[in-house]
Amino acid sequence: MFENLGDRLQNVIHKVKGYGKITEENISEMMREIRLALLEADVNYKVVKEFTNTVKEKALGEEVQSSINPGDLFVKIVHDELTELLGGENVPLNIKGNPAILMLVGLQGSGKTTTIGKLSNFLRKKHSKKPLLVACDIYRPAAIEQLIQIGKQLNIEVYSEGKKDPVEISRNAVKYAKENGFDYVLIDTAGRLHIDEALMDELDNIKNEVKPEEILLVIDSMMGQDAINVITGFNDKLPLTGVILTKLDGDTRGGVALSVRHITNVPIKFIGISEKLDGLDTFDPERMAGRILGMGDIVSLVEKATEAIDEKEAERTAKRMQQGKFDLEDFLSTMKQMKKLGPLENLIKLIPGAKKMGLNDIKIDPKQMAHIEAIVLSMTPKERRNPDIIKASRKTRIAKGSGTSVQEVNRLLQQFDQMKKMMKQMSNGNFKMPF
Repeated sequence: MFENLGDRLQNVIHKVKGYGKITEENISEMMREIRLALLEADVNYKVVKEFTNTVKEKALGEEVQSSINPGDLFVKIVHDELTELLGGENVPLNIKGNPAILMLVGLQGSGKTTTIGKLSNFLRKKHSKKPLLVACDIYRPAAIEQLIQIGKQLNIEVYSEGKKDPVEISRNAVKYAKENGFDYVLIDTAGRLHIDEALMDELDNIKNEVKPEEILLVIDSMMGQDAINVITGFNDKLPLTGVILTKLDGDTRGGVALSVRHITNVPIKFIGISEKLDGLDTFDPERMAGRILGMGDIVSLVEKATEAIDEKEAERTAKRMQQGKFDLEDFLSTMKQMKKLGPLENLIKLIPGAKKMGLNDIKIDPKQMAHIEAIVLSMTPKERRNPDIIKASRKTRIAKGSGTSVQEVNRLLQQFDQMKKMMKQMSNGNFKMPF
């Protein structure tokens, strides 16, 4: 997400860091490059003009009275203005109702039904409370069945009355939720191919009936600037409380995210980061600005680790590392924990300075990870605890059992041996970085 824009902005910043002083001439040149980068990322041209004018004015104004390095000053100004453009600060969900009612709206094809599943999963994990999904899209073929299937995958209950009146369904669903101790009611409303009066009237009637705490518009970020018209169209008829941008993990230029809040004043509350049902993340303007400028997002990285990794297991593994007792059983356990965090290449991008270290272009083949896991699982518990006993005949058996080659088994054992040596050095305080 935002990779092309990030690359362009980071190149500009790298040039500025080479200047001894910020002047009218060199800052004008930099702002031309930033303007082009933002326009190519499909950011609204009025937003681009305001942004570049503000950055230029602040850079020239602050340089006169500041002893800070020009490059660092410029990075701070661009980061602060990007943060402001993206909304300034994170706007949390209003989930104070009992139950809290969240209504998701959007056009067909925006990913609304999948997103409501992701959001229910997010709320359950984040707050350890009980969500109810409500099937009110009675028009799109198989929409109700799709939501029921998502509910089954997540083990979250779906309330459905088939093709009845959506207003009546939503009213009955809220009553059912109150009677059965649900904390959240998430209503999946009908979409249309375009905004029309019938759609808006139905949504308005549902809103008046159940009085939701949140009305969230799901928008496909691949729409580009057309998304602004959709948001404005919905917001004119419904009091939108937030936007969820889907498909930001795809081949998108990201301009919508940089234009939405500034033009419509509707905050982005969530972004879709993968197709999986845990692929939803809160939108934090400051963190996103940091990612775009290559500063990483260590807070998000820690949050993901905290959510996915078993703390006691992690402590046990850390102790065994310190004691030099780390074996292939521990390695297998660590791999399983890491898999819960999602694709490793996505995590690597959150590390500050990842691009400078050449880590952003790393591609980790899931098949390769699966091969490693298969090799370790093909070993006996004794072999996993004592890799030194794995000689030729054992290697042949392990290779056959895992569907790999003896060479791959050898490679894994060599890499594991190197890793153990490095851990030992680190625990003794003798480890030196190889650069």
